[in-house]
This record gives sequence, C-alpha cells and structure tokens, in this order.
Amino acid sequence: MEEKIKIIVVDDHEFFRKGLVFVLNKLKYVEVVAEATNGQEFLDMLVTTPADIVLMDINMPNMDGAEATRLALTRNPDLKVIALSSHQEEAYLETMIDAGVKGFLLKNIDKDILDHALQVVSQDKPFFSEEFMPFFTKKFVHEKNAPNLNNQPSKRELEVLQLIASGCSNQEIADKLFISLRTVTNHRASLYQKTGTNNTAALLSLAIKNNWVKI
Repeated sequence: MEEKIKIIVVDDHEFFRKGLVFVLNKLKYVEVVAEATNGQEFLDMLVTTPADIVLMDINMPNMDGAEATRLALTRNPDLKVIALSSHQEEAYLETMIDAGVKGFLLKNIDKDILDHALQVVSQDKPFFSEEFMPFFTKKFVHEKNAPNLNNQPSKRELEVLQLIASGCSNQEIADKLFISLRTVTNHRASLYQKTGTNNTAALLSLAIKNNWVKI
C-alpha cells in the first residue's frame, strides 16, 4: 500500500477548518496529521509532526500565513505549502508568492479541484486556481517597468517554457528534452532575465499574454 500524503490544515476559522478536514478525510491517499489555528501553533507542531503538504490560511492571529510559510520553508525546504484565500486580492497573492507557496486555492473550491490540486502539488508542481491568473497578468504584464519584449526567448527556451506551463518539474523537463538539470536551470534563469520576472507565476502570466505557450 502506498504511503499517504500527510497534510496539516492551518486556519483560525473552526467551521471552515473542520469542513476542509472532513473533505480531506474522504480522499483515500490523504492523511490529515494535524490542525492549527495560527502560524505559530503550526510551527510549534511542525517540530514533532512531519508533513508533506500544508493548507495555509493567510489572515490569522498571532502569526499570519505568509510569515509562517517563510519560517517553515526555511526549516524544511521540501515542505509544500498551498495558500487558502477567500479574497482575490492582488496583495495577498504577491505576498504568498514571495513567501514561497507552491499553490493558491480559493476557499470556495469543490472537492474535485482540491483533489486535483493536492495531486499536482504532491508531485512538486505548482497549482493555481484559475481565478488568480488575471491578477498575475495585471501585476506583471502591465506594470510601468515592463520588460523589453524585443529580447525574445530562444526556441529552446520556448520549449522549456511550454513544459513549465504544463506543470513539469525541472527534472521532468530535463528528461523530456534530453538535457541536463543544470541546463534547465540556466534556461529558467535566462527566461527570468529576459522577461524581468522572478517567479514561475509571473513568467507564465507573461508567456500567456504574449502567446508563447499553449494552455
């Protein structure tokens, strides 16, 4: 029997948290190992409670989701954090991206989207609720200091970009293109430099806007 994905749910609203745990417990590959009501409580329990994925609320007392995410990933870089938000506000999204989350989910998601998101993120791939994409596009494509798009990605960089958009990890990209992991990393760095972006969400938003990738 395959080992279950260990999940911690962090949210200060008991009604939502318990409802989410109830849904998670219906997924046969999931084991909810702990619940926390704020970031500090989560960090304390993380010391003795190993987890694979954390479903993290953003606004909480004592310590919010962004700070808890930054500290948790400093201690355990392999931990995968999915932000939970009831608001489609740009400031929340940018803050959580900077903190290092692997995905974003609106709190009004259904079981099927939650199921899909967990399976994608468990494979070390990013997952974003569709509703967030317009905010990424607005932030990173239309800001005043937009990158000079005359410096177009190379053919190989576009191939890498398409695989990133498909949710492939760096290792999967290397395997599919028969190149080294270091080469993939170099292509990513080049793409960030050419586009003036510094994270996957921003890069993909720009790529979609310029029709560099097919979704």
